Amino acid sequence: MSKQTIILLYGGRSAEREVSVLTAESVMRAVNYDQFVVKTYFITQAGDFIQTQEFTSTPGQDEKLMTNNTVDASRQIKPSDIYEAGAVVFPVLHGPMGEDGSIQGFLETLRLPYVGTNVLSSSAAMDKIVTKHILSSVGVPQVAYTVYVEGGDLEATIAETMANLTFPIFVKPANMGSSVGISKAENEAELRAAIDLALQYDSRILIEQGVVAREIEVGLLGNSDVKTTEAGEVVKDVAFYDYQAKYIDNKITMAIPADIPASIMDQMRQYAATAFKALGGCGLSRCDFFLTEDGSIYLNELNTMPGFTQWSMYPLLWDNMGLAYPDLIAELVRLGQEKFDERERHLI
Repeated sequence: MSKQTIILLYGGRSAEREVSVLTAESVMRAVNYDQFVVKTYFITQAGDFIQTQEFTSTPGQDEKLMTNNTVDASRQIKPSDIYEAGAVVFPVLHGPMGEDGSIQGFLETLRLPYVGTNVLSSSAAMDKIVTKHILSSVGVPQVAYTVYVEGGDLEATIAETMANLTFPIFVKPANMGSSVGISKAENEAELRAAIDLALQYDSRILIEQGVVAREIEVGLLGNSDVKTTEAGEVVKDVAFYDYQAKYIDNKITMAIPADIPASIMDQMRQYAATAFKALGGCGLSRCDFFLTEDGSIYLNELNTMPGFTQWSMYPLLWDNMGLAYPDLIAELVRLGQEKFDERERHLI
């Protein structure tokens, strides 16, 4: 039986490009090479497409993918050259220009199946403010928040925030993930500085009420038939789970399954499925919740392309459910092909 090609797209233009490289290297080592061939393409910070390695068997631990520091410009191709009949794209791209619907639209134009959520769902879930509006319409609980849009009345937003939220307050770019550009503010001066930092990454800023809470995560998998995992807990060795703690220092451990009451576990899984369906999700996502001491649940984020590094929560959640990492990848490829076939049928 011939092997199917997985086209692994990684890198990208966003500030999360380093996370993408880590994810891609984990995926390329986890693939079942009895079923698949892997072809890798690097998108540089400038947006150029570079043809990189091809794997027909599991690469060694010393095998590294190309990065912006090691890019070989002689291997640049036209973006459309990634097309291959029968292949499925796994876009392990995080943040803007990767997880926000842009690359998904490009792949649909090329008529290439791909892993993950579609154009609209990717775009809506990537924007934290849009996500807030959608989830509120289906009754999924969220922490209190205000919004600042660049060019708007900053003083009015500061006044609204001070009147309706209490410190600590978290300030986030609306369209970034992996904790990039996020700050914790303990007073008005820090709030203003946090907004300035967030504006470096986006023109739309989400300002959220801080809560003392455990961080609990639920994995989602499927298209029309959505499955959820048991919840896992992020156990931090630092007060603020930022980019450095997540990906550089790895100052976290995970409790899978989370030590929480069954009723709370069931409620989170229900909220996760409701949020996924409300956003039109397909393929995969990870829902991140806050659980406070009084048992209140708040959905913090729905991540449509969660990390696949060796210490990432998403594959570990599914491993706990009996779906091993290589089998999870194969299932995601199958779901991507299934969704592509569905889109093609609708073009009548």
